[in-house]
Amino acid sequence: MSSFNNCIKFDLDIKEKNIVFKDYFYTMVQMKKHKIYEAELIQPACPYCGSLALLHNGHLVTNIRYLTVNASLPVIIRLAKQRVKCRACDHWSMAQSELVNKYCSISNASKLKVLSALTEDRSITSIARENNVSINTVQRVLGSCSHRFIDTYEYLPAHLAFDEFKGVDRQLHFICLDGDNHQVVQILRTRYKKTLLKYFGRFSPQARANVKTVTM
Repeated sequence: MSSFNNCIKFDLDIKEKNIVFKDYFYTMVQMKKHKIYEAELIQPACPYCGSLALLHNGHLVTNIRYLTVNASLPVIIRLAKQRVKCRACDHWSMAQSELVNKYCSISNASKLKVLSALTEDRSITSIARENNVSINTVQRVLGSCSHRFIDTYEYLPAHLAFDEFKGVDRQLHFICLDGDNHQVVQILRTRYKKTLLKYFGRFSPQARANVKTVTM
């Protein structure tokens, strides 16, 4: 792996091995200056049978909105996803990444930043402007808050932080954060005791016993 690729990944905090950065440059998009990173997403093996015997058939290029510290300079990752056919099982597939969900052009890192911003006393409009996404995107991210961010019921962080915030239609939502790194554990549409007990009741006794402190 080249030092250029390593430097870009370090700068963007991307650890995925199958993404290889090729170039970066500035360009104008709709009369606004953007920073563009060009990268290739490699399909190392067939997702159906695991074979390494793949026939490559071009790429699907997706423009992915990524995190930026400067709202006036949006960041786009122009990701070329490999399309392949497995010689062993004849299945066609396309490379997928943890960077972004399938059929989506907003990075998961950007979505988490939007979720964190929703915990603050700010308007959806200002959050959308800061993250270079539409108001509808912010609302869709909030609407998907029933999905778990820690994808297991066998683990909970040692230190949890609970909070509430006003979302769509000024309704109060519940958010649970890891008290150490402030990553989102879960967002629930309501903050009622019954809802919270039902959610945390799904975790194993060992996971609940791991929690040492809860701050509110």
